[in-house]
Amino acid sequence: MKLHADNPHLLAITAQGEGWVSVNGERHTGSLVLSASRGLRHWPCQRFEDLGAAHFEALLDAPDTPPELVVFGSGRRLRFVAPALLRALIERGIGVETMDTAAACRTYNILAGEGRRVTAALLLEG
Repeated sequence: MKLHADNPHLLAITAQGEGWVSVNGERHTGSLVLSASRGLRHWPCQRFEDLGAAHFEALLDAPDTPPELVVFGSGRRLRFVAPALLRALIERGIGVETMDTAAACRTYNILAGEGRRVTAALLLEG
């Protein structure tokens, strides 16, 4: 599915498919974290069952302003992680929205385009 960003200077998800996303035209096949303020980085998890608290704590490791919202793309289908895994985010007042990865891509683009401090944590299963 092709997606179009409203702001061409923003890191945006420009396409998405089974097991991959394209960010500003560059295709990625591994799980990733995307944020307008922090850029793009690899997220070291390939399966939903392997997610742990450290994966979500890593979303806070940048020294600048933390996100106001994390959009978690849980893979091909909607799956919720245990609240204990999200504790580091919840304790800092950071909202977490869970959806399948395709929906998370669309939601990230909308919120980032509005100038929101949003981070997308996208699980891309091979």
